[in-house]
Amino acid sequence: MRITLKDGSVKEYAEAKSIYDIVMDISEGLARAACCARVDGQVADLRTVLDRDCELVVCTANDPEGLATIRHTASHVLAEAVKNLFPDAKLTIGPSIDTGFYYDFDHAPFSREDLDALEAEMKKIVKAGARLEKFTLPRQEAIRLMEEKGEPYKVELIRDLPEDAQISFYRQGGFVDLCAGPHLMNTKGVKAFKLTSSSMAYWRGDSDRARLQRIYGTAYSKKEELAEHLERMEDAKRRDHNRLGREMELFTTVDVIGQGLPLFTPKGTKMLLKLQRWIEDLEDKEWGYVRTRTPLMAKSDLYKMSGHWDHYKEGMFVLGDEETDKEVYALRPMTCPFQYFVYKNTQKSYRDLPYRMSETSTLFRNEDSGEMHGLTRVRQFTITEGHLVVRPDQMVEEFKGCIALAKHCLTTLGVEEDVTYHLSRWDPENREKYIGEPEVWNETEQHIRDILTELGIPFVEDVGEAAFYGPKVDINARNVYGKEDTMITIQWDALLAEQFDMYFVDQNGEKVRPYIIHRTSMGCYERTLAWLIEKYAGKFPTWLCPEQVRVLPISEKYESYAAQVLQELKARDIDAIADNRSEKIGFKIREARLAKVPYMLVVGQQEEEEGLVSVRSRFAGDEGQKPLSQFLDQICEEIRTKKIRREEAQEK
Repeated sequence: MRITLKDGSVKEYAEAKSIYDIVMDISEGLARAACCARVDGQVADLRTVLDRDCELVVCTANDPEGLATIRHTASHVLAEAVKNLFPDAKLTIGPSIDTGFYYDFDHAPFSREDLDALEAEMKKIVKAGARLEKFTLPRQEAIRLMEEKGEPYKVELIRDLPEDAQISFYRQGGFVDLCAGPHLMNTKGVKAFKLTSSSMAYWRGDSDRARLQRIYGTAYSKKEELAEHLERMEDAKRRDHNRLGREMELFTTVDVIGQGLPLFTPKGTKMLLKLQRWIEDLEDKEWGYVRTRTPLMAKSDLYKMSGHWDHYKEGMFVLGDEETDKEVYALRPMTCPFQYFVYKNTQKSYRDLPYRMSETSTLFRNEDSGEMHGLTRVRQFTITEGHLVVRPDQMVEEFKGCIALAKHCLTTLGVEEDVTYHLSRWDPENREKYIGEPEVWNETEQHIRDILTELGIPFVEDVGEAAFYGPKVDINARNVYGKEDTMITIQWDALLAEQFDMYFVDQNGEKVRPYIIHRTSMGCYERTLAWLIEKYAGKFPTWLCPEQVRVLPISEKYESYAAQVLQELKARDIDAIADNRSEKIGFKIREARLAKVPYMLVVGQQEEEEGLVSVRSRFAGDEGQKPLSQFLDQICEEIRTKKIRREEAQEK
């Protein structure tokens, strides 16, 4: 057989060989560094025997696949440690993830002391250096093995596999786990690891199933890389919007109100209103939108007409029972069917299109309680939602315009470099999830593909992530912990106009079905605020800050002048307060810094006599004395242009 290597060279063998033996033949040093391999592009365990011509790429810890293999092996080391210290714990699953690994156990909650003890036990296992041996069993024998070991979750996983399947296991010393791999050759390859936290999880993500305990960890091939990661994690904790947003008194949650239903304080509300006024003015005055206002609920008839009742009912809050109530209502999870009837209110001709509708829409989604997190996943949220009804010949250009508007919003917020673009496609193997014919889906997906390519936007394609009525562009960003969330969505819809009998009259007097674009410009206000808190670590651009200036009189003698300065600031619509507490000026300055106020204006005798302010900023420290009028002009220009000063554009 001929084995083509990454550099194009070829190794020939007369008999089948394991990947590990082939790598040893190439270089003993490479074999020591190897974690797994890619065979014709597919990830493979080093123990895999090759018996045909193929392309072979060896993966080390410097490759994503190699690092994932280290972490996967670390999860097995963790599982062995848990069974050693907590023999009654039941094993479930333990994959590698982007930031490390986790393993779920049926057990009581783990404390930080438990995690420390497990780390010590893991070090013993790694030091022992047991080889990981792969073996397979027929399905019934595999079930018997896991039943004998008292692992009911593993038995369930095996029972879900085909009856003729050969079930893969890995053994390290006396520990055996159900697993497809790949894994390192022995545990000594797990050189640098840390258990970071534990939390509750549901078996198979189903809130009706068993509550499990998930232990998170991370692993690297070098201690220096682990130390860098842990420092990034500490920075993530400092930036975590769920903590920082509460510390800054932007929002809170209350158990008696409900999970996923945040309360916004005056400061947080002020930020949301600034975002809302900006977006509404932008869309209405510069991008040609008309504004609508529609109900927060509707009868089930509307959702049946749109298809949401059949495709999305489980995610809705339904009010009433179809079997017993004359009318059943539901809180709206989206605005599109409401806005369709706004469009239908008057007959439209081809000259009236595109007809761009936008609404600051409050929506409701019945998210699983285990999915709730701060402001990023909530049950009530407000979104910059819009629907464009267009002629088919306008669709491509209007879709480009929606992308341009989204990019403008991202640029203004200073987050344009933090996003990735995804073409979310339908899954032809899951036809019941979607409406429409394959030809329509293939055509519309190709249109979006061509648009993104023409605009020079790099993108990835995600099969199965489309809405039930059409493909879409999802603009995603990662939070400080690496989890990816969709921030902005732009959807191509060539189907729903038919269901709502929407039409326009063309130049020949004929009724023609329009196309529809479902889109957000900035996305969800709650999720965007969470993103901005983490992006800027609470040090927001001046235009967004709930408090933009704090006036600091150096003593009570200058409170009158401070009041004059404050009055001038408020007259220019600048959000400002005066700190008239009988504290030393150094203390007041430190307090303002901790509150992340962009500008502090210190006023005393000279400032009062000469109409000056001593400016201290978050960006440059002491900026010296300036005439009040000069400072007012400068900050007003900064707010008007939504300027992001360099010091504000911090990395995550």
